[in-house]
Amino acid sequence: MSLHPERRLEQLVLDRGLVAPETFARARLVQEETGERLDSVLTRLGLVAEQTLANTIAAEAGLSVATPEDFPQEPVAVELLAARFLRDVKAVPLAATDSELRVALVDPLDPYPIQALGYATERKISALVARASDLEAALDRLYGSEHEADGEDPNAADEADVERLKDLASDAPVVRLVNSLITRASESRASDIHIEPTDDSIKVRFRVDGALKEIESLPAHLKSALISRIKVMSSLDIAERRLPQDGRLRIAVRGHEIDLRVATSPTIHGETVVLRILDRSKLSLDFRALGFDDEVLDPYLNAIRQPHGIVLVTGPTGSGKTTTLYASLATLNSPDRKILTIEDPIEYRLAGINQTQVKPQIGLTFAAALRSFLRQDPDVMMVGEIRDLETAEVAVQSALTGHTILSTLHTNDASSTVTRLLDMGVEPFLITSTLNAVLAQRLVRRLCPHCREDYEPSQAALHALMPELTSRSITRLYRPKGCEACDGTGFRGRLAATELLVMNDEIARLVLARSEAREIQRAAAGQSMRTMFADGLAKAQAGLTTIEEVLRATREV
Repeated sequence: MSLHPERRLEQLVLDRGLVAPETFARARLVQEETGERLDSVLTRLGLVAEQTLANTIAAEAGLSVATPEDFPQEPVAVELLAARFLRDVKAVPLAATDSELRVALVDPLDPYPIQALGYATERKISALVARASDLEAALDRLYGSEHEADGEDPNAADEADVERLKDLASDAPVVRLVNSLITRASESRASDIHIEPTDDSIKVRFRVDGALKEIESLPAHLKSALISRIKVMSSLDIAERRLPQDGRLRIAVRGHEIDLRVATSPTIHGETVVLRILDRSKLSLDFRALGFDDEVLDPYLNAIRQPHGIVLVTGPTGSGKTTTLYASLATLNSPDRKILTIEDPIEYRLAGINQTQVKPQIGLTFAAALRSFLRQDPDVMMVGEIRDLETAEVAVQSALTGHTILSTLHTNDASSTVTRLLDMGVEPFLITSTLNAVLAQRLVRRLCPHCREDYEPSQAALHALMPELTSRSITRLYRPKGCEACDGTGFRGRLAATELLVMNDEIARLVLARSEAREIQRAAAGQSMRTMFADGLAKAQAGLTTIEEVLRATREV
């Protein structure tokens, strides 16, 4: 006698050692209490990754695994198969001919869906195995939510009251859709999810390694439910659609928790949402992994370990300044140091460090927090950003009284930081007395080590990129190719191109004379400071990135 489908799945999971028997017993109890499918319980509890489960089922059944790209843009065989039936059997038709129907199934070990699909369509069924989240997202995109399947007006949500929006936000397909987007983004190594309503659809884009990539287009009628769900999760005002809002949420993805920073903004087609993924498990606080080598790292560590003074990290938005500061704090973090931070926002929680979020509406600004910190006997203080003279003056006073201050500024290069402080109104003698060093940085995409290929650049090609480059100084470079490991992009991750300006007698003399940034840069370069472009060029020649990436990131510097 053949086993019941769930018993067959249970036996497969145990036989393959995916879950220990005692752990599986707990999952079985949860299933009995909730009535969920066994595969859903195993993945929801983080006991088995969806991809692992799909691969195992596929290997057992001798089938292939469907990817998100395999799902159609429009419903297939819609005249023969009802959406409710497809939801019940966890199936999505992928393609149809007169004699065959290609279908993605969560559990092809269960013979009922294949038999029912064959009976309903009078076609031979060719099955693929799908991850549950991919299949549910496709069902929601192709057929709408379960409420819409029952005949409700999808456009009514735009004029609905708050209670209706809450109902939409708690609808199971919408919950699955949001969770699926976050899971896919995390697995794709994305730093941001962009949800952007247009006139007739909702665009979903991921930012991976600094580059935006369109993932899919959702039906426009999901707009209210999708945005409302994200607002509920991040404790935002679900009824406020006219003003931008900021929030935060935490969600478990494949057994570990990640934080997301949420920002909504009104547009002519509705609210757009950006979710910044803050995955602590993927945060690297290792300077060498971030792209620092000995030439920059040794003097930088010496600067932050001084018993007092200011160290600034500069660059535009998205240049990795916060990560560098967190790596600096992790280096300094020890039982004999008290470290306080004031941030806007707090991106990652660091054990052993006292972190504070600014709240300007109640007067808790960078400057106010920094003043209060002085009464708590700290050794090191980190200020998210020096934005004005008041914060700069408090930072200088703190450094003069024996504290180490780490902070950021938005400037193009290290030498411009000094002139920016002068423009703010900080006296030159205070800058020379307190500023230990300035680290300027940009992020460049890291070449995939599995598929990068080297080449010998021609004189003409180098000259076209930048006239001062010559093949005599550059004999070998690397370029992206694309493979499965990097999702065909040729790049995997990012690293920093840096330059470090250390305060010394010559630089101090120029600061006291209020010299221009160009003079300070020239003097620093004459004293062996490696510029960001030179650092990037060295990384390009070492095969870590491309010369095009270096020029893109540093051309304006």
